[in-house]
Amino acid sequence: MTDDKDVLRDVWFGRIPTCFTLYQDEITEREAEPYYLLLPRVSYLTLVTDKVKKHFQKVMRQEDISEIWFEYEGTPLKWHYPIGLLFDLLASSSALPWNITVHFKSFPEKDLLHCPSKDAIEAHFMSCVKEADALKHKSQVINEMQKKDHKQLWMGLQNESEQRAGAERKGEREFQADSMLLVQARCGARSQEP
Repeated sequence: MTDDKDVLRDVWFGRIPTCFTLYQDEITEREAEPYYLLLPRVSYLTLVTDKVKKHFQKVMRQEDISEIWFEYEGTPLKWHYPIGLLFDLLASSSALPWNITVHFKSFPEKDLLHCPSKDAIEAHFMSCVKEADALKHKSQVINEMQKKDHKQLWMGLQNESEQRAGAERKGEREFQADSMLLVQARCGARSQEP
C-alpha cells in the first residue's frame, strides 16, 4: 500500500503542462502566440492570470481587454476549483498539453463567479483547507496553527516554486503529514456542468 506521504508529495508537486491560446474572435493587432506553463495541481487559475494576461496584452489593444476568463472545449473554467480538479474532471483523458482558451470579452455571467480580488481567492483557499482538516483531523492541525502559519501556507501556494526549492534543500525531511494534510480534496461527479 502506498504511504500517505508519497501520495501527498505527488499531488503537491504535480504539474500539468498547459497551453493557453487566445480565443479566435478576440481582436488582436497581430497573431497571438500560445503561452505554455506547467501549472501546479494544487493551485488556482486565478494565480496565473497575471502571467497569461501579460503575455496576450502584447498583441491586443487596451480597450479590447476586460475581465479575463478561461474555457476548455466550450466549458468555462471555475476559478474557485483547484487546477488539478478541473483537469481531472474535464481533460484527464485528453492528450497533453492541456489546451485552455483565453477570453477577454463576453464573460459568462450565468456560468462563472467573478473573482473580485486575490483576497477572495485566499479566503476561499483557507476555507477549503479548514474543511479538509476538519474531515481528516477534526480541526486539530488548523487550530494549532497561528495566523502567521495560515499566511505562510497561502504565500507558499502563491510562490510554490520557492517553497518547492526550500523543501528540496531540506531533503524533504520537513515534508510531514501534518503540513501535507492541507492539500485540499474535492469529490465530484462528472456532469455537464463541472
